[in-house]
Amino acid sequence: MTLIKSISGIRGTLGGKPGEGLSPMDIVKYTAAYAAMLNSESAERLSVVVGRDARVSGEMVNSLVTGTLTAMGIDVTDLGLSTTPTVEMAVNELNAAGGVIITASHNPWQWNALKLLNSKGEFISASDGERLLKIAEEGDYTFAEVDKLGVITHDESQLRKHIERIINLPYVDSFAIKMAHFRVAVDAVNSTGGIAVPLLLKSLGVELIDELYCTPDGNFPHNPEPLPENLRELSELVVKNKAHVGFAVDPDVDRLAIVCENGDMFGEEYTLVAVADYILQHHAGNTVSNLSSTRALRDITEKAGGKYFASAVGEVNVVERMKEVGAIIGGEGNGGVILPELHYGRDALVGIALFLSHLAKSGKRCTNLRSSYPGYFISKNKIQLSPEMDVDNILRKMTQKYNRHNINTEDGLKIDFENEWVHLRKSNTEPIIRIYSESNSEVKAEVLARKIIDDIRDIIRE
Repeated sequence: MTLIKSISGIRGTLGGKPGEGLSPMDIVKYTAAYAAMLNSESAERLSVVVGRDARVSGEMVNSLVTGTLTAMGIDVTDLGLSTTPTVEMAVNELNAAGGVIITASHNPWQWNALKLLNSKGEFISASDGERLLKIAEEGDYTFAEVDKLGVITHDESQLRKHIERIINLPYVDSFAIKMAHFRVAVDAVNSTGGIAVPLLLKSLGVELIDELYCTPDGNFPHNPEPLPENLRELSELVVKNKAHVGFAVDPDVDRLAIVCENGDMFGEEYTLVAVADYILQHHAGNTVSNLSSTRALRDITEKAGGKYFASAVGEVNVVERMKEVGAIIGGEGNGGVILPELHYGRDALVGIALFLSHLAKSGKRCTNLRSSYPGYFISKNKIQLSPEMDVDNILRKMTQKYNRHNINTEDGLKIDFENEWVHLRKSNTEPIIRIYSESNSEVKAEVLARKIIDDIRDIIRE
């Protein structure tokens, strides 16, 4: 059993004793703490939006969450099966005090989680997250009297409103998409993307849709993280049916992976690059991604006359930096696209609409579009340490060793060389240093990673 409590939410495997897994007691405890935090900020009667992905535990968790919120005197708007970006947008649409997304994102089916939003429809801040955990651990919450219980209403209109707002974006060209006569394959891993993505595609004028695992019953047919090794069937379907492109989303539809017409992966790092390139063609502006994302975004941003900025890893940090620098688009190298004009959250649906507009108006095949971008390769490694080792000290010594280069210590240690970079991040849950390296070839990226790992081992031996 696993239970992980962090500022970004509460997630864990279902079952087990309280405190060991995501048990009903833990769900109630942290939901009540979240409600208490919201109630402490307002004397008004509040409302919260709740939505969930399709995993098998979702209905049970949803009952506990909505019941607890009403027991805390909060009204609930239950969207039922939904997507993370839809819930985020609905918080604003309905002027709610917050939102709870019941999803463990890309984690396997045994997992579930509570993702918690503020009144802007954005993930709660680090300080609010720490405050919530303190309230939960101290049991500092009081349930409402019977005459002040909240009420639950159901709203199935928010996904359509989300899609309508995407269709109405000035960058989305439904006519060009329709005239391109695209054939599109979709792998929605039997979650809510199976509802949302085909609905979006039809609204964009796509008539030929090959659906793979689009039944939202939560029976994930493969690892739900949209990585190349999990998308072989989608790749085969694209080639077999001569589709122009394939799209894969994770269970809560905030990450987007793309498969080209020949079955090759577009590359999760390049989802944001391609979409940002399309936006930058309309007007120059700033962009943001996290420190572990490809340098290609920086290259295309500067070519278009804008400025690129990096943030610490994590959607909350990306959004914060985007607001600071007035970025017109941003996201993360895991297929996460954030378009502030729509909302400040990763959104696979807007990513699909913008990518298809780009593909249609470029007149290129997917493979040709991909080859038009700078060719970088990222190698992801980690080094296991002993629990007693001082990871911070190791990172400090690595900083000293490479202090002649351009370094960033905002989130671990990032070292920028002329044509490549490496990013070292310590794990908060285990004695590990994660090592991400990027260069203009796979071999060079691996060599750089090996060199850094050898340096760390030399420091340990000292």
